[in-house]
Amino acid sequence: MPSANVGEALRQYSRVGVTSALEDVSPHRLVQMLLDGAIARVVAGQGYMMRQDTARKGESISLAIAIIEGLRGCLDFEGGGEIAANLEALYDYMVRRLFDANCNDDPQLLEEVRGLLKEIKEAWEGIRDGTAPGAGQPLERP
Repeated sequence: MPSANVGEALRQYSRVGVTSALEDVSPHRLVQMLLDGAIARVVAGQGYMMRQDTARKGESISLAIAIIEGLRGCLDFEGGGEIAANLEALYDYMVRRLFDANCNDDPQLLEEVRGLLKEIKEAWEGIRDGTAPGAGQPLERP
């Protein structure tokens, strides 16, 4: 049936479009986008938790964890030194809090992680414009 092939072609085209769009994004902007995505997934998890939609809550929290783990995996310990080590510990803490929030249906833990992600994002944005302490020091690699 042709419609199935069209659907697959559109999915492939979409993947290529996203991949080529990301190729043009600076590493700094990519980290911003990942932080935005993690925050959005935590907020979505909060909404699903309030609506007692267990499946979507778990999915959103799992996506937030995956994004944070991705950020954690990109840390440059050689160039970032103590800052990178501190971020690794913070990412680890956030992942554990998200896991606990999901298992115990605790919206306070989600709010805590959302706040931490927001602080990291604000600091990251300050690095780009030179307003953050240690601006210009590498924290993460692309």
